[in-house]
Amino acid sequence: MASKSSPFPSPPNHIASGSLSVPPSPSSRPGLRSHSLALHLRQLYRFQTVLTEHEETWRDRYSFLLSKGYQLRSRYEPDWSPSWLTMDIDPAYCDDAKETVLPMILDARRRTDGVTVCIKRISPNTVTNEVKIAKYLSTDKMLRDPTNHCVPIWDTFKDPILPQVEYIIMPPLRPYANPEFGVVGEVVDFVTQTIEAMGFMHKHLIAHGDLTTQNIMMDPRPILPSGWHFVAKHCTPDGVTPISPLARIDYPVRYLIIDFDCSVRLSPGQPHLVRYFGGRDDDPPEYKSRDPYDPFKIDVFTLGNVFFKDFYQKYEGLDFLASLIDFMKTSNFRQRPDAEMAMKYWLNVRKHIDVGRARWRLQKRKETMGERVLYDTVAFAREGVHRMKRMLTGEEQRVYWS
Repeated sequence: MASKSSPFPSPPNHIASGSLSVPPSPSSRPGLRSHSLALHLRQLYRFQTVLTEHEETWRDRYSFLLSKGYQLRSRYEPDWSPSWLTMDIDPAYCDDAKETVLPMILDARRRTDGVTVCIKRISPNTVTNEVKIAKYLSTDKMLRDPTNHCVPIWDTFKDPILPQVEYIIMPPLRPYANPEFGVVGEVVDFVTQTIEAMGFMHKHLIAHGDLTTQNIMMDPRPILPSGWHFVAKHCTPDGVTPISPLARIDYPVRYLIIDFDCSVRLSPGQPHLVRYFGGRDDDPPEYKSRDPYDPFKIDVFTLGNVFFKDFYQKYEGLDFLASLIDFMKTSNFRQRPDAEMAMKYWLNVRKHIDVGRARWRLQKRKETMGERVLYDTVAFAREGVHRMKRMLTGEEQRVYWS
């Protein structure tokens, strides 16, 4: 069920979803309050009238980024004044009240077409090959490969004052489990795509080094066709209206790998043995040894750990993952499979999964009986609507895997 559609298109103007809309006028915006309530709310939001230290860094580069064709939100303009200070409005409804979450990541609007982009400021404490590897994986040749699930890099440039600082421009993505998975078939697709992603990198002699939950994202456009707000991820681009995601079992998404700050690219014929390699996951047993180890086998272990911690431990009914996880987390890295072997093993497991399970609801292990009855009822009703729609439209049953 791996998505074989093209990766994120190289010409970025294909991605309009997710762009931030122009804030509506005060008279038409929701959240208008009485004057006294507005004054009270301003006191609650008083801390937001001053940028945080890491936000000041972005403000100081506002003009520079604008010269490169990228306009930050009004909050980061050099002469910014909070909009809610002059209006009787709840600051929660103001776009410039939304702070960036990660210090090194910010959204911007590309001036040529108004598309929202993600800017990453790379300021390494030590020299890394992050930008070089990311750009290599984004060449035209690489992007034409449907097994390439690495985030495309649309633009790069250096800081005008600090030469060690670089900026990379990427599409806006979401954490892969936001919104949550709903049915078994979605997990099967995720496993297939991520093993495929790992295999692509390894085929090109790149070991990611931190193939963990935080570095697996998704292009959510199929399930969020109206877009989403870069910071207020639970909202549409207006930053106010709650999102209503479609089911990814019906509108498959594409999963993408980000962050190559821990990655290494080996030369053809170079021994697959390194030291001091790896990211967030401390579980690989070879870390406990002083001996060199295989960086590609670290990726296999850490991705297996994602399957274990994010799915097998969390949901019931995913027994088919057990043997794959054990295989990928083999203690001795010399006996652990490589990415190609892991994919072959998984495809063999997958073909024995009953296709009828694809639309089974994922049941969390910690659900109470009341929650289970409620969620099962909702899932049953949703499936009934899906079947009725397919009958009325003559839509064929989709094949999830074979």
